[in-house]
Amino acid sequence: MRFEPRNKKTGTLRARRLRLVGALCAVAASAALVTGCGSDSDKASSTEATSKAAKTIPKEAPSESPTGSASRTRDQQERKDLLGATKVTYDKAAATAVDKVPGGKLTDLDLKDAADVKDDSDDDDDASASPSPSASARASASPSGGAAGPQWVAEVAEKDGTVHDVRIDAVSGKVISSAPESDQDADDKKETAGWLSRVKQSPEQAAKAATGKKKGTVTSVGLDDKDGGALVWSVDVVTDDWNKTDFEVDAVKGTITHEETDRD
Repeated sequence: MRFEPRNKKTGTLRARRLRLVGALCAVAASAALVTGCGSDSDKASSTEATSKAAKTIPKEAPSESPTGSASRTRDQQERKDLLGATKVTYDKAAATAVDKVPGGKLTDLDLKDAADVKDDSDDDDDASASPSPSASARASASPSGGAAGPQWVAEVAEKDGTVHDVRIDAVSGKVISSAPESDQDADDKKETAGWLSRVKQSPEQAAKAATGKKKGTVTSVGLDDKDGGALVWSVDVVTDDWNKTDFEVDAVKGTITHEETDRD
């Protein structure tokens, strides 16, 4: 039997001990690694579950004040902005318009913002290659800001049915332009004159009937004929919630025949 030197056996024993310790350490490290991986996996699973829940459950919308702009529709906000910029009431605008046409009577009056006024002007320009009298008058309007701000756009008819367009600065109350409509013919004038001969209620009386039913600000008054030949005053009233109600008032009797509220 061959014996190995003692120092070699000692080295072998030490090596075995080191390998054993190393194996134990490896086992411990492996256990720790498995534990750590399990923790990371749990966290990943938790994060993924939270993400899915966030996609499934809708977020609650932030609460808004009932009077805040976020709670208004686009039309409601536009009405608020328009009336906020207007200083001249419909009755004053009506009186100013009628004064520009001696012996005339108001048949239509609308409050319009700058964009609507521009659209009307563009339509007038498209209707004729040469500038109409009203277009020329608008071109020479005073630079008081009327052309860029809200306007009262009125139609005032003479006894023979000739209709005049009158534009009034809704801030200063000054007349921007006044001229007969350029596209009237004999039949148009005859029809308008016939309406005027039948009307018993003034636009002011019609507006009073409408605001008596629903308190608010008048933004439009216009004479119109309904099916069957009945004449009515169509009156728009904007209430403090910025909704608009359209009233139809019998132009002979003064009674309200129709009422419809636009809540958009």
